[in-house]
Amino acid sequence: MEMLFGTPRSRREAPRVYDDGLGVETRPAPQRRRPKPAAKAKPRPTPSVTVIETQPVVEKAADAKTVLVTGDFVASSLADGLTEAFAEAAGLRVESRTDGSSGLVRDDHFDWLAEFPAAIQAVKPQLIVISLGANDRQMLRFGEAREKFRSEGWTAEYTRRVDRLARQAQAAKVPVLWVGMPPFPSSMMSADMVTLNALYRSAAERVGAEFVDVWDGFADEEGKFVMTGADINGQQVRLRGQEGINFTPAGKRRLAFYLEDDIRRLLGIDQGEGGGVLNEKLVPAPAGNEAILRTAPIALTDPELDGGSTLLGGLPVAVKDGKSPRDLLVEKGEMAPAPAGRVDDFRLSSPAIATTPAPAPSQPTPQADAQGDTETPAATPLDKAALRP
Repeated sequence: MEMLFGTPRSRREAPRVYDDGLGVETRPAPQRRRPKPAAKAKPRPTPSVTVIETQPVVEKAADAKTVLVTGDFVASSLADGLTEAFAEAAGLRVESRTDGSSGLVRDDHFDWLAEFPAAIQAVKPQLIVISLGANDRQMLRFGEAREKFRSEGWTAEYTRRVDRLARQAQAAKVPVLWVGMPPFPSSMMSADMVTLNALYRSAAERVGAEFVDVWDGFADEEGKFVMTGADINGQQVRLRGQEGINFTPAGKRRLAFYLEDDIRRLLGIDQGEGGGVLNEKLVPAPAGNEAILRTAPIALTDPELDGGSTLLGGLPVAVKDGKSPRDLLVEKGEMAPAPAGRVDDFRLSSPAIATTPAPAPSQPTPQADAQGDTETPAATPLDKAALRP
């Protein structure tokens, strides 16, 4: 047991006593424990302060033109995007009169046909924007009748209400923009929005309003719903909320992007007001050049100023007689002859026979005639045996 658990504390040996030979017993001095150095306190990181840069608020002019935005939650997002788009435009103000859960079906929650004229009278806008329909995929009640969504009776009554709302906007005698519905995650809901957009477009055309189609801004190449897409700067961002129904700040700004040019055009607002476009008044005029050098006009037909009247390449193209080697090969199968001396030159050429010209007969000279005819000694044949060693 002692080998496993050690000797009990009571039986442990006492500190040994040493005899130094003088009869004095000594004990070893107790060892002092060095105090542990105090742990150094780690410096706490200083929390960084995030500075959010805010654009200076531009005060609206007293005679600023007003844009009234009416409708459901899509219209509310559109109003936020337009407010941001024209934040620096002193000559334009955006007024929002929206109800996120409203529509033209449930008049017990919010009756647009009764509230819309009152909103126009209170705001007195110079332009009206309408966006409704996202909450209208439900049963419609009128009188004692109840019609299911997209039934024949439902379509007839809903079209009547859309036309009545459009005529109320027309009575204000201001430009009207009717914004269509975007796609949604549900394919069934997206298909219903396509049907409703056709009704809104027809009603807008009947009263002279303009229909603004925003479908492509929130769909892919096939027209299907997407959560992300390009913002107004071309960067890929999230456009819809987590459930795919509401809009992110970038999505709201993209909604407004489809109306900016139309609003400026209809209200006669300068392109430089809002939208991050430089105003002409802010751009300094170019510095004037006091020493203006005037030169003689340069004729387009004489670019080198040499008095010539013919441009480079203006010479007539030489017309070749006969057919080209390509035409001969394609039409007749004839190949152009190879240059002489090339490896594929198979023409037979007769070698030139070297001939030694015959010596001209010698003419007799006067001296030879005086001495008489003398015979020329014949050539002595070469003795090959004499040359052998």
